[in-house]
Amino acid sequence: MTPVHAEALLLLKSGRNLVALLLLVALSVAAVWSGSVQVSGQQEVIERVAQAQEEDLAAVEQAQAGPRGDPGYAGYYAFMLTQDPPPALAFAAMGLRDLQPYVLRVRALGLQQQLYDAEIYNPELALPGVFDWAFVLVYLTPLVIIALAHDLVTGEREAGRLRLLLSLPGGGVWRRRVILRYLLVVIALGLPLIVGACLAAAPMTGTAAMLLTAALYCAFWFGLALLLGSLLRASTTAAAAMTGCWIVLTLILPTLGNAVIARAIPAGKGIDLTLAQREAVHAGWDIPKSETFERFFSSHPQWREKGQFEGRFHWKWYYAMHQVGDEAVAEDVVAYRTSLIAREDWTRRLGYVLPGVGAMTIVHRLADTDQLGQFAYQDSIAGFHEKLRHFYYPYLFNDRPFTRADFNQIPRYAPRVQSDSLAVVSLLMLMLVAALLAYLGARGIARVSGVQ
Repeated sequence: MTPVHAEALLLLKSGRNLVALLLLVALSVAAVWSGSVQVSGQQEVIERVAQAQEEDLAAVEQAQAGPRGDPGYAGYYAFMLTQDPPPALAFAAMGLRDLQPYVLRVRALGLQQQLYDAEIYNPELALPGVFDWAFVLVYLTPLVIIALAHDLVTGEREAGRLRLLLSLPGGGVWRRRVILRYLLVVIALGLPLIVGACLAAAPMTGTAAMLLTAALYCAFWFGLALLLGSLLRASTTAAAAMTGCWIVLTLILPTLGNAVIARAIPAGKGIDLTLAQREAVHAGWDIPKSETFERFFSSHPQWREKGQFEGRFHWKWYYAMHQVGDEAVAEDVVAYRTSLIAREDWTRRLGYVLPGVGAMTIVHRLADTDQLGQFAYQDSIAGFHEKLRHFYYPYLFNDRPFTRADFNQIPRYAPRVQSDSLAVVSLLMLMLVAALLAYLGARGIARVSGVQ
């Protein structure tokens, strides 16, 4: 029997260690399954809404189209569907997808009142997120590592075997024990992720980067466990110290850090932009139409000669008023997004010193489910909305009828290209912190065992 086999048998004979590993496997499998179910649910919602959208658009076409169809009515009632299908790795890290809309119907009226009308939460309040693989990695895996590694040294001292182990040459027993436990934890985390990625047809590079992130994060916690175990004499003290570190590093400091960031970088709510845009539109009813047109023509000069009409109301003026409302809050939109991006940047920097925050940042960016992914979806909606407006403007300003054949020419939304990427600096910093703790832990074991 090789020494590795012997260590594996000793490890698995321990009921606590076996239960901890099996629990981690069960949690990883459950997290991947839960994430896959959520992804399937979102895909079903998109398909169901798409079917309902076709029926609704057909009804609008039936009611509004004709030989002298009014384009204003068509643009007012014809909502067009936009959707953001779940990225391939979303099952592992859901990010903001459970909080932000991934299906949105828009029409050619003001964009801002439609874009943020579905906002139902304040981003800084969504701290731990949903139960997915990323949650298991960041919050639960350290507890399993504490169970496996807190008594590697102190347990031998309390059992009276430490002197015997110290007499063995080279200190190989410590390396075997640590590496065996480390590999088992990484395998327990990685195998369910790999299976889920294969079923989701996820890219190999993104999956490999997530596995690397998990390996580095586990290395950090094993290094910390070895360091504390070499400094403390009692197993209970080491377990309590490790648990305290887990509470501070994964719960207290990230919460305080997010609170400081939120206070230092104030940001309103998207719904405030909706209300501001609506107020600007409502104010348009009380000012001269020429003033609204002048603001509109400053950004759309090609229609300046088409602004005349008879009577008190015309759809061209109504659509111009909505566009002017959007332009009135344009600076507020930029300020709002700039604040959220700044918060995202500082959260990423916080992850340079807090491995849990860093690991979460990396996997959410790989899955394209973070704030940047949501902004990419909103940008694609804005681009589509612009196409939609410019499709209707020739009909409105040239008084062209909108017939049944024109309904087939209405632009359709094309889903955005996924914007997933690797947070290289965050990964390098996680690698640095993991290497530092692994080195300190190894030095601590070497000091105890007398190997320099």
